[in-house]
Amino acid sequence: MSAAIPRLAGLSRAVPDPDAASGVPVWSVGDVGTHLAAVYLAYTSLVPPDGTTERDGVPPSGEGTFAERITAMNARSVTLFDRAERAKTADFVAERGETFLRATEGLPPDTPVSAPWYGEVPFTLATVTGLMLSETLVHGLDVARGARLPWPIGQDEARLVLGQSMPTMMTAALDPVEARGVSIAFDLAIKGGPRLAVVFGDGTVTVTRDAPPRAYDCRIVADPVTFLLVSFRRTPIWKAVASGRMRAGGRRPWLATRLGRLVAAP
Repeated sequence: MSAAIPRLAGLSRAVPDPDAASGVPVWSVGDVGTHLAAVYLAYTSLVPPDGTTERDGVPPSGEGTFAERITAMNARSVTLFDRAERAKTADFVAERGETFLRATEGLPPDTPVSAPWYGEVPFTLATVTGLMLSETLVHGLDVARGARLPWPIGQDEARLVLGQSMPTMMTAALDPVEARGVSIAFDLAIKGGPRLAVVFGDGTVTVTRDAPPRAYDCRIVADPVTFLLVSFRRTPIWKAVASGRMRAGGRRPWLATRLGRLVAAP
């Protein structure tokens, strides 16, 4: 995070036209920047002792399904800053990012953190930091695509996101309707780590890092950046497979495409 925060602020300051279309179909580049500012505000609100924020509605309540909560948060995020404030979101992100780093410095990675808009799944500081990094990397790419600016994502950055936040987020984002009656065990092997056992059964999912050996239905091997972008719907899975950066094997390799449907993606 310490390297990604100033990089994001620098990208935001370099945007020539905030009204240009971004990598998110319904948002302009300025909308994405505003969303990021709201995200940094929300995550920073989780770490002070009193958990307060200066603006109403962030974080949102924990009511509704996972997809409904995240959709509501996303919609709310782009309305929090007026046009004059939008021009300063790069400075806001830089300041809030540093606040988050200072507030969490020295805390154990397994420190419990309450993030109500994600539901009742227990979160830790490592999870929240990984999520903050994922927002930075993925939405930084959205801004860069709209502004036609470079935005490389490092392999180690992607591995941190996948290792720290993916196990918890897969559990929080489980689609209970899609998962009803499903029994599938995935061996998800990210090149260079992490390795996750993702096991669906009777409407539930367990995600375990470095699990002991067991039988799997499908093994997915993927480049870390590629899997990050496929997970966030920034790269189509067919393109990842065609490029050789993601492949499936095991007894039932065709099940690989089911993984993305078993977790919600608002």
